[in-house]
Amino acid sequence: MKFNPDFWALIIGGSSGFGLAAARKLAAHGMNLCIVHRDRRGAMSRITPEFEKLKQTGVKFLSFNLDALTESGRTLVLDALSAEMGTRDKIRMALHSVAFGNLKLLAPHPAPEISEKTRRSIADAAGIPGEKMDRIINEAFEGGANSLHLLADPPVYDNDRFLDADDFSRTTHAMGFNLVEWVRDIFSRKLFADDARVLSLTSEGGRKAWRGYAAVSAAKAVLESAARSMALEFAPFGIRSNVIQAGVTDTAALKAIPGSRHIRANAILRNPFGRLTTPADVANVIYLLCLDEAAWINGALICADGGEGIA
Repeated sequence: MKFNPDFWALIIGGSSGFGLAAARKLAAHGMNLCIVHRDRRGAMSRITPEFEKLKQTGVKFLSFNLDALTESGRTLVLDALSAEMGTRDKIRMALHSVAFGNLKLLAPHPAPEISEKTRRSIADAAGIPGEKMDRIINEAFEGGANSLHLLADPPVYDNDRFLDADDFSRTTHAMGFNLVEWVRDIFSRKLFADDARVLSLTSEGGRKAWRGYAAVSAAKAVLESAARSMALEFAPFGIRSNVIQAGVTDTAALKAIPGSRHIRANAILRNPFGRLTTPADVANVIYLLCLDEAAWINGALICADGGEGIA
């Protein structure tokens, strides 16, 4: 299906991961794109070719490399986008895909001894040196033996720096309330289509405790709460607001989480399909939520994880 040629998608955080995958999917179906991202010059050698591919689909395309968390950044983007759209084009979908969070611990993490003791017991039973057993298990785990995640060396955490009030404040703003700021500014400029979709991304870590994820988890709680409230308060103006809970996905954001290799292994083992979620999996759901037929979905948290969360 091709979208109305007057429709735009505004993707905040669209140079990689879910945002870029959504841009590819929507562009393939004729949705014009405005991508906001913040990347260093060195990363542009990867990003620029991706943006060129999006332009080659024939859709209208704008991109801005700036701080999407500031009022000045939003103003610059929306001024330019408004001028490009004119009086006819409208924003059909706004996606908030910002991954900017602090991953410090709340308290020191004492290194667990369970895996080492278990490895020693196995080594003794097998009659081989403990150091050799350590090497065998860790190499096998890094090579993809996910079932060994409880026996492999545990994650290493920074026990010298801990979350403070400023860490929480900046994280909850970036990954939580910033979405509301964008939606209100777009709304005040009358840039939304009559049937618009506001989408945001959360994770299972918003409900489960992952070590080092406290500030991000708090931000996800803010995001989900804000999205529900927007679903209620903006509905009279034709704006639907939904949150997508993606399964564990092998992205740069995942790799930044302490213990990500263990999180990844555990997710593969419990996922009914035996694999991680991909950005394309989530992009497909974003596309579906942009269709006319999805107009009655509002205020929902939609799991795009292959059943990972129920297992």
